[in-house]
Amino acid sequence: MPTPWPDMRLTGATILRDGEMQTRSIAIEQGRVSKGPFPEVDLSGYLVLPGIIDLHGDAFERHTAPRPSAPFPADLGLAGTDRDAAANGVTTAWLAQSWSWEGGRRSPDYAEQMLAAHAAYRARMKTDLRIQIRCETHTVDTADRLIAAIKRHRVGYVVFNNHIDGALTISHSRPEQLAIWAREAGRSPRQHLAIVEDARKQARAVPRHLCRLAEAFDAMGVRYGSHDDPDAETRETFAMIGARICEFPTSHAAARLAKAVNDPVLMGAPNVVRGGSQAGNIAATDLIEAGQCDALVSDYFYPALSRAAFMLADRGILDLPAAWAMISHVPAEIMGLPDRGSIDYGRRADLVVVNPATREIEATLVAGRITHLTGAAAQRFLSIGGRQALAAE
Repeated sequence: MPTPWPDMRLTGATILRDGEMQTRSIAIEQGRVSKGPFPEVDLSGYLVLPGIIDLHGDAFERHTAPRPSAPFPADLGLAGTDRDAAANGVTTAWLAQSWSWEGGRRSPDYAEQMLAAHAAYRARMKTDLRIQIRCETHTVDTADRLIAAIKRHRVGYVVFNNHIDGALTISHSRPEQLAIWAREAGRSPRQHLAIVEDARKQARAVPRHLCRLAEAFDAMGVRYGSHDDPDAETRETFAMIGARICEFPTSHAAARLAKAVNDPVLMGAPNVVRGGSQAGNIAATDLIEAGQCDALVSDYFYPALSRAAFMLADRGILDLPAAWAMISHVPAEIMGLPDRGSIDYGRRADLVVVNPATREIEATLVAGRITHLTGAAAQRFLSIGGRQALAAE
């Protein structure tokens, strides 16, 4: 990370600290929350909240390929994603890159290109961007390649998903959608369907394949889970091999099973904001009210994260500290990140400054370094430079 901004103290704001909203100051020293007396930034009237930690998002795909037929270099896409995340208060984010038989930008070839581009871009990052691999279960012949890529690029998070049944269903009921998928992968519909059939034939080898990957992940310290579990049996199977994070369960039974065995459940923040799933699955708010959802993720839209937290508070489903914890403290716990997710002495100064009247994020700080600054908050932060210049004179 580049050198942080000068040490400072944020004063006058209402701050989420120790699980409650408090009026107090925050000192930032060398990128961490401290106690020292430093030049002050008056943030009276603002909220200061922990930086958002997003465990799963594919909004980066809109930056790497704004249109399916118009891809851009990965480094340009990562730069756009970096700024998009920062503008929406995200300080740590996992980009959900597929590793799949589906081809195109979901293929192992493209995944390795993205991992290499991410490694090259790392020194320029403003947001702490990381890669999550979404591994299709029916990719048995790529096991060695996947393990090597994860080890080489130090990938720390993998989820399993299975789109075989969905692809077969769509091929019969919605051939026009199959044609779109095929075109995006550079195939004809017939070629794409043949790939689906070949993947389906791996079914008998899949359980052993997943166990082998799980053993390798355990040895490397990789956290792993599953995505789109349709039922309790599927979730239980994944839990038994160590895939303990449950992303986007599509049924109440899957979510209940996850909670029964103490596996964290992740749902999409857009689901909360829109009032339901765009795919017609269960509503995230229902799971939250039932105590069966632990954290919210961006899924495909970064602005939904903060909006969902405020909506949950406005509706009285959770208070703001508990709602905001679903996008900060809890994700940090799930991923084993003790240095972030809440505001406390010694932790990274990953902070979000919110205008409570508009709910707009006017400043984002990552390790004490400003990655996004706009609105009236910009004038307040920039005034610290003028005061330091006067003091030097």
